[in-house]
Amino acid sequence: MSDSTDIRWLTVPELTELLDLKVSQVRRLIEDRALLARRVDGVWRVPELFIRGSEPLGELRGTLVLLSDLGFSDDEAMDWLLAPEESLGVSPIDALRAGRKAEVRRVAQALL
Repeated sequence: MSDSTDIRWLTVPELTELLDLKVSQVRRLIEDRALLARRVDGVWRVPELFIRGSEPLGELRGTLVLLSDLGFSDDEAMDWLLAPEESLGVSPIDALRAGRKAEVRRVAQALL
């Protein structure tokens, strides 16, 4: 289970190297909601948990779109994804990484 204090945050330059993309392509992933970024100390960063191998976690985009449709701000979506969720037994991002996409999205919809 991820603990928010143990989360490794990747900068855009680190993501360009890890994903073998240009800066503009990484920014496009963020704009298209394939990734979610947060300013940490003035620098855009993405939790490493949002990456699997050398690409964004596939289950993340639809979940981010759903959270946005439910009225979550980016900061609220980030906080929800990374915090332990009692009904899941783990954080939503950990559940997504474990293949529990439908369950995570059902829990998100029930938050209304």
